[in-house]
Amino acid sequence: MSKTQTVEIGSLNPRQTYISIAIIGGLFFIFGFVSWVNAILIPYFKIACELNNFQSYLVAFAFYISYFIFSVPASYLLKAVGFKKGMMVGFWIMALGAFVFVPAAMVRTYELFLLGLFMIGAGLAVLQTAANPYITILGPKESAAQRISIMGILNKGAGILAPLLFAAVILRVSDDEIISQLPAMGELEKNMFLDELISRVILPYSLVGAVLVILGVLVRISPLPEINTETETDSVSRANANKSYILQFPHLILGALAIFLHVGTQVIAIDTIMSYAISMDISLLDAKVFPSYTLAAMIAGYIFGIITIPKYLSQVTVLKAFTTMGLLFTFAILWIEGGVSFQGMQVDISIWFVVLLGLANSLVWAGIWPLALDGLGKFTKLGASILIMGLCGNAILPMIYGYFADEIGLREAYWVLVPCYIYLMFYAFKGHSIRKWS
Repeated sequence: MSKTQTVEIGSLNPRQTYISIAIIGGLFFIFGFVSWVNAILIPYFKIACELNNFQSYLVAFAFYISYFIFSVPASYLLKAVGFKKGMMVGFWIMALGAFVFVPAAMVRTYELFLLGLFMIGAGLAVLQTAANPYITILGPKESAAQRISIMGILNKGAGILAPLLFAAVILRVSDDEIISQLPAMGELEKNMFLDELISRVILPYSLVGAVLVILGVLVRISPLPEINTETETDSVSRANANKSYILQFPHLILGALAIFLHVGTQVIAIDTIMSYAISMDISLLDAKVFPSYTLAAMIAGYIFGIITIPKYLSQVTVLKAFTTMGLLFTFAILWIEGGVSFQGMQVDISIWFVVLLGLANSLVWAGIWPLALDGLGKFTKLGASILIMGLCGNAILPMIYGYFADEIGLREAYWVLVPCYIYLMFYAFKGHSIRKWS
């Protein structure tokens, strides 16, 4: 098989399938590393650029709103040039965004950082639009959640490493003491420290940009096959005979809304936990470990999914259980309190329920994707781009949380998760099976 040959779904031999899954797995690791570093960028920019909670969550907004803007164009790009060329373009757009951090740091301008994050998100929109349907169709649909769980382990494993490595590069032991003295400093002294603090991103993001350029070339020359998603089986063709546009698939549209709410709850659980820990008088250096705990809980959920789906539990059953779990953990954050000590840190027990949201969120994405793409046939690429548009929930919901965090408090702001999990339960129990708008 040549590197540019297009193959039909299901025609790959086992070796080709495993190689393809391994390459896509590497992509998911990169997605996680670039995405979850936002967990530490939010409190970092809040200090260095002197922001309030709402302003600091513009990090997530700028990064993820690009998914809403670029996902559908990404599907047309992939259709025009193929998966591999499209992914190369995605990597290069991400690299350009990383390089924008250099001038942004030189002038300590938050808006330029947001532009860089927007461009990184735009590149990721292209990559995600390709990679997610790829891993969904590289094998039986009944085990799609299992394959997505493996991708999730790689994604969240990178997410555990990213904040810790980033903190090791840009933070110093003396920073906490200096930061605590910022209100008493003179304007000149304070600006000198903040300029030095923000300049520490120049080297790591220059390296990230260079690596992304190289990865774009490597994915282009990789043995990853082009997959033909335009043909349909006879049964799918008959089912879609009277359908001419994407809005005629209610289980997809309802699934896109589910993705919107799910990713928003996921990012809130990971990206807000450092600020929540800091509100309990935990230092920035100590608080940096909490996103890793949440991501570790997600990995535990993925391992559970790999073991149980579909051998013991169906994708739908797991989706029902884990969305219900998310609602219960949210109520626990809001209603259960009391001090606990862990590794010398005194925190309120509610923060551990934020950590457990990682477990509840772990298999929701894996459950929604195969259910939402089921039976789309030639609409698969466009359907995948609609689902990727739902990733703008990562942009919107943290902003809503940030607004309420400023208005009513960090803990009380977790109320925004309640309606999200209620809808996710609706999709798990009913919405995914709706095939006609009534």
